[in-house]
Amino acid sequence: MRESNYRKGIQIDKKIWYIAAGVGAAVLLGLIIFFFTYYRVENIEVMGSSHYSEEEIKEMVLRGPLASNSVLAPKLYTKDATEDIPFVEGFSVKQINRNTIAVSVKEKHPVGCIPYLDSYIYFDRNGIFIEGSRIRDESVPYFDGIQVDHVVMNEKLPIKGTTILNTAVALSTIFQKNEMVPDHIQFDDNYQISLLYGDITVMLGKDSFLEDKMARVISILPKIQGKKGTLHAENITDSMKNITFEEYVEPVTAENWTGGYEEDGEYTGTGEYDEEGNHVGPKPEDSDGENAGEDGDGDSTDDSGYEDPYDYDYLYGYDSGYDYGGYNSGYDSYGYDSGYDYGYYYDSYSY
Repeated sequence: MRESNYRKGIQIDKKIWYIAAGVGAAVLLGLIIFFFTYYRVENIEVMGSSHYSEEEIKEMVLRGPLASNSVLAPKLYTKDATEDIPFVEGFSVKQINRNTIAVSVKEKHPVGCIPYLDSYIYFDRNGIFIEGSRIRDESVPYFDGIQVDHVVMNEKLPIKGTTILNTAVALSTIFQKNEMVPDHIQFDDNYQISLLYGDITVMLGKDSFLEDKMARVISILPKIQGKKGTLHAENITDSMKNITFEEYVEPVTAENWTGGYEEDGEYTGTGEYDEEGNHVGPKPEDSDGENAGEDGDGDSTDDSGYEDPYDYDYLYGYDSGYDYGGYNSGYDSYGYDSGYDYGYYYDSYSY
């Protein structure tokens, strides 16, 4: 029986369809490869991030293989809100050209943080709790003395009154504007303010004339860098501009005495001058009223100019008003009480 030409026609059409489908798939695959190759991301610009580096932002935002395409990345990775990245509210990804995209970071802007349980609570200028972390960001002012009994994310902190919050916001603005964020800001029970910059404590007192006080403090701090003491700015008003620096001077003892030279520069071991010719007073006495030390042979003596590094039998029981011979001219006395009360000694400077 002869085969129908109609059936042969159908078989030919199927072959053509398979060929066409294969060609179409190859073309589609080629287009996909071209699309991802031509629009491959080679450059990423990051804008608006102060908490994180560019590399950190790239790792946070561009997660997944499709992030390498400059057309798809803006559609897939733009987020209006984030929950897993501290201090970041959202991201905006835009295509600059076929090989470049830009990531704009919308950050939360904390003006301060306070301790709460075992974490740090960050708040904005309206007092809204915007972030919590166990790691302190040292670029954000840290306030101690602001107490809250509970916190709720994205709600205002329950701080008593508005004065202390307004003060915290005002101080934070001043600090960040002048890049002079202190290590610590303390509010005491009477809302007196003190700032800690290393070994310098700045007393601001009440929250009046804060701009004037901080303007003076910021100009003086570089001059007393490396010193220890208290900078008193609490008495500044619109008419009073003087600031006093009360420098802590370590009491001279038999252990830390640096003298040993006579006025003419000769070393005697009992002189009242250091090697640079500065008057430091006589060497402090031990409990027997004799100079503590050891002689050149290493034997412990009472009047040698050499201190025995292994002999710790030194007592600091000076009588009140012990005269150190005008230490650095104008230092009258360390004022030690009898016994072991050897406290602090301060010298005041006015600016």
